[in-house]
Amino acid sequence: MNILEVKDLCKTYIVNKRQNNVLKNVSFTVEEGEMVAVMGPSGSGKSTLLYAVSGMDGITAGEVLFCGRNIAKMGERELADLRLDEMGFIFQQMYMLKNLTVLDNIILPAVQSNKNTETRKEIVRRGQDLMRKLGIIEIADNDINEVSGGQLQRACICRSMINNPKMIFADEPTGALNRTSSDEVMEELAKLNADGTTVMLVTHDVKVAAKCTRVMYIVDGNIRDEYNLGRCESNSQVRERERALNNRLLELGW
Repeated sequence: MNILEVKDLCKTYIVNKRQNNVLKNVSFTVEEGEMVAVMGPSGSGKSTLLYAVSGMDGITAGEVLFCGRNIAKMGERELADLRLDEMGFIFQQMYMLKNLTVLDNIILPAVQSNKNTETRKEIVRRGQDLMRKLGIIEIADNDINEVSGGQLQRACICRSMINNPKMIFADEPTGALNRTSSDEVMEELAKLNADGTTVMLVTHDVKVAAKCTRVMYIVDGNIRDEYNLGRCESNSQVRERERALNNRLLELGW
């Protein structure tokens, strides 16, 4: 079943009265349970594509169907509710409110959701359960400036999962982390995906992309290539997948 269908997507910006076509008739689908990486050179439109298909940015033309609903035709309120209740977001810059503890930041989307009928106590318990699952329960009461980058990004993953989203969108989720923290964060995303959560992420890191089921390579606003890796069944496969993906990217001029 397709959770995301993108048809002839175009995104144009007007800068100094000049038209800049960032995305040009992009079409693709994402099936439920996939983990898709978007790669490409700087300025190729990777992040713009992610923002456009997740409803964070408007589109100029085309269709974006999320679970069969055309988000391009939604009003701002309906779109905001969709992003809050059915999508999760992770960014390279780990945006959290400085006046809240790590746990309070994690549960904030659940507190704000109109569809959530839980008590605050139940929401807190779920937030704590997610933190335990990702191995960061010990920082629940810390301020966000009292934890490491790797811990904070795992907290962002918890926040993205608090409303049980159908799909997670991640923009360079490991870009600000060292290799050890990057590996830990990707391991957690892979676990979430293995449990059934669909993930679409932007990355420039071959090691990150090699852990995904499919890689889309975008150049100048067009998808130049798609490479199906399949599901990674064991850690022993990772290096082989990295080599295969590296070879494919070299063929494309990466």
